[in-house]
Amino acid sequence: MFDVSQIRKDFPILEEKIYGKPLVYLDNGATTQRPLTVVDKMTEYYLRYNSNVHRGVHYLSNKCTDANEEAREIVRKFIGAASAEEIIFTRGTTESINLVAHSFGEAFIHEGDEIVVTEMEHHANIVPWQMLCERKKAVLKVVPFNDKGELDMEAFGKLMNERVKLVGVAYVSNVLGTVNPVKQIIDAAHVFGAYVLVDGAQAIQHIPVDMQALDCDFFAFSGHKIYGPTGVGVLYGKKSLLEQMPPWQGGGEMIKEVRFEKTTYNELPFKFEAGTPDFIGVIGLGEALEYVNRIGREEIARYEHELLGYAMEQIRAIPGIILYGDAAEKSSVISFGIEGIHPFDLGTLLDKMGIAIRTGQLCAEPVMQHFGVNAMARASLAMYNTREEIDVFCAGLKKIEQIFKM
Repeated sequence: MFDVSQIRKDFPILEEKIYGKPLVYLDNGATTQRPLTVVDKMTEYYLRYNSNVHRGVHYLSNKCTDANEEAREIVRKFIGAASAEEIIFTRGTTESINLVAHSFGEAFIHEGDEIVVTEMEHHANIVPWQMLCERKKAVLKVVPFNDKGELDMEAFGKLMNERVKLVGVAYVSNVLGTVNPVKQIIDAAHVFGAYVLVDGAQAIQHIPVDMQALDCDFFAFSGHKIYGPTGVGVLYGKKSLLEQMPPWQGGGEMIKEVRFEKTTYNELPFKFEAGTPDFIGVIGLGEALEYVNRIGREEIARYEHELLGYAMEQIRAIPGIILYGDAAEKSSVISFGIEGIHPFDLGTLLDKMGIAIRTGQLCAEPVMQHFGVNAMARASLAMYNTREEIDVFCAGLKKIEQIFKM
């Protein structure tokens, strides 16, 4: 059974005191904490086995190489990819999207082609496509969303045509928490021969995913969003596409043979992994996914859904509260404000109470523009958060509202 009190014991940081107050960590959308098992696994490899991968014949190198490739297989199973060749290790979601924008863009995008994104995307799923459109003289089109934070699927349908070559969409909005109908989007895009990249950064830790069921062409996520280390991420791509795409970066490991006359490139997935990888980070990511598997993804999703429902009910009762995003399908993100109080002040005062949230434009300026605000406050949940923490958070908001009312 899911036991949040036992899970919390795996995260020593949750026992920390901030300004003498117990830490209430509600900034999981920015980064999750790491369980001891991940830190211990990485420490073990740093202290006992550290050596470069894919390059040596000695024991230490082989040990790290095997662990790196075992982690790739763990990722493959975790997301339901057909082959380990479809798993590319990157520095995170942003680099994964940039890899596709450069490599896929070089091979598949031409002048006059169209790329479709949504109004609720993170900057990392907007700017690389803007840059690609500038390079290739392509056209970027945008699917709007309504004030509940739900995509206008009728508008999406009208944007689709044979000129659209790629659709970029977040599985879960990092601001609104909206769980987008990505399967519907993927199927509709494929009718027109378009490819789909799903930004899974805010979904991977909350929603069980399966590449075979989704049938997306690319899927990107970051390790630090799912209890793993920073600086490591994953790009999934269908093998048939990856084989047609040129390498993005040149250097060691992505080559087969180097001659001054011509260089030939390595097989998948190494064609896209130039240079020494963060193999110990990759090993840590593998351990994080195994940790999540041991708890159970369905159990985590169920608990977080209940916790989000409780949090939304409590926060709605706070005087002056403004909620951004109230989609019917919503994940563990709550963006909000209080009338007459700047989000920065909210975040600063909550911090003095030991409560960590995010404030600002949340790397999604178009969302701010949609609602006519310069910034928002955001609380984001993880499997180790509790109802008691939600109560402390909401009591803090009520106290701040009373202070500003005086």
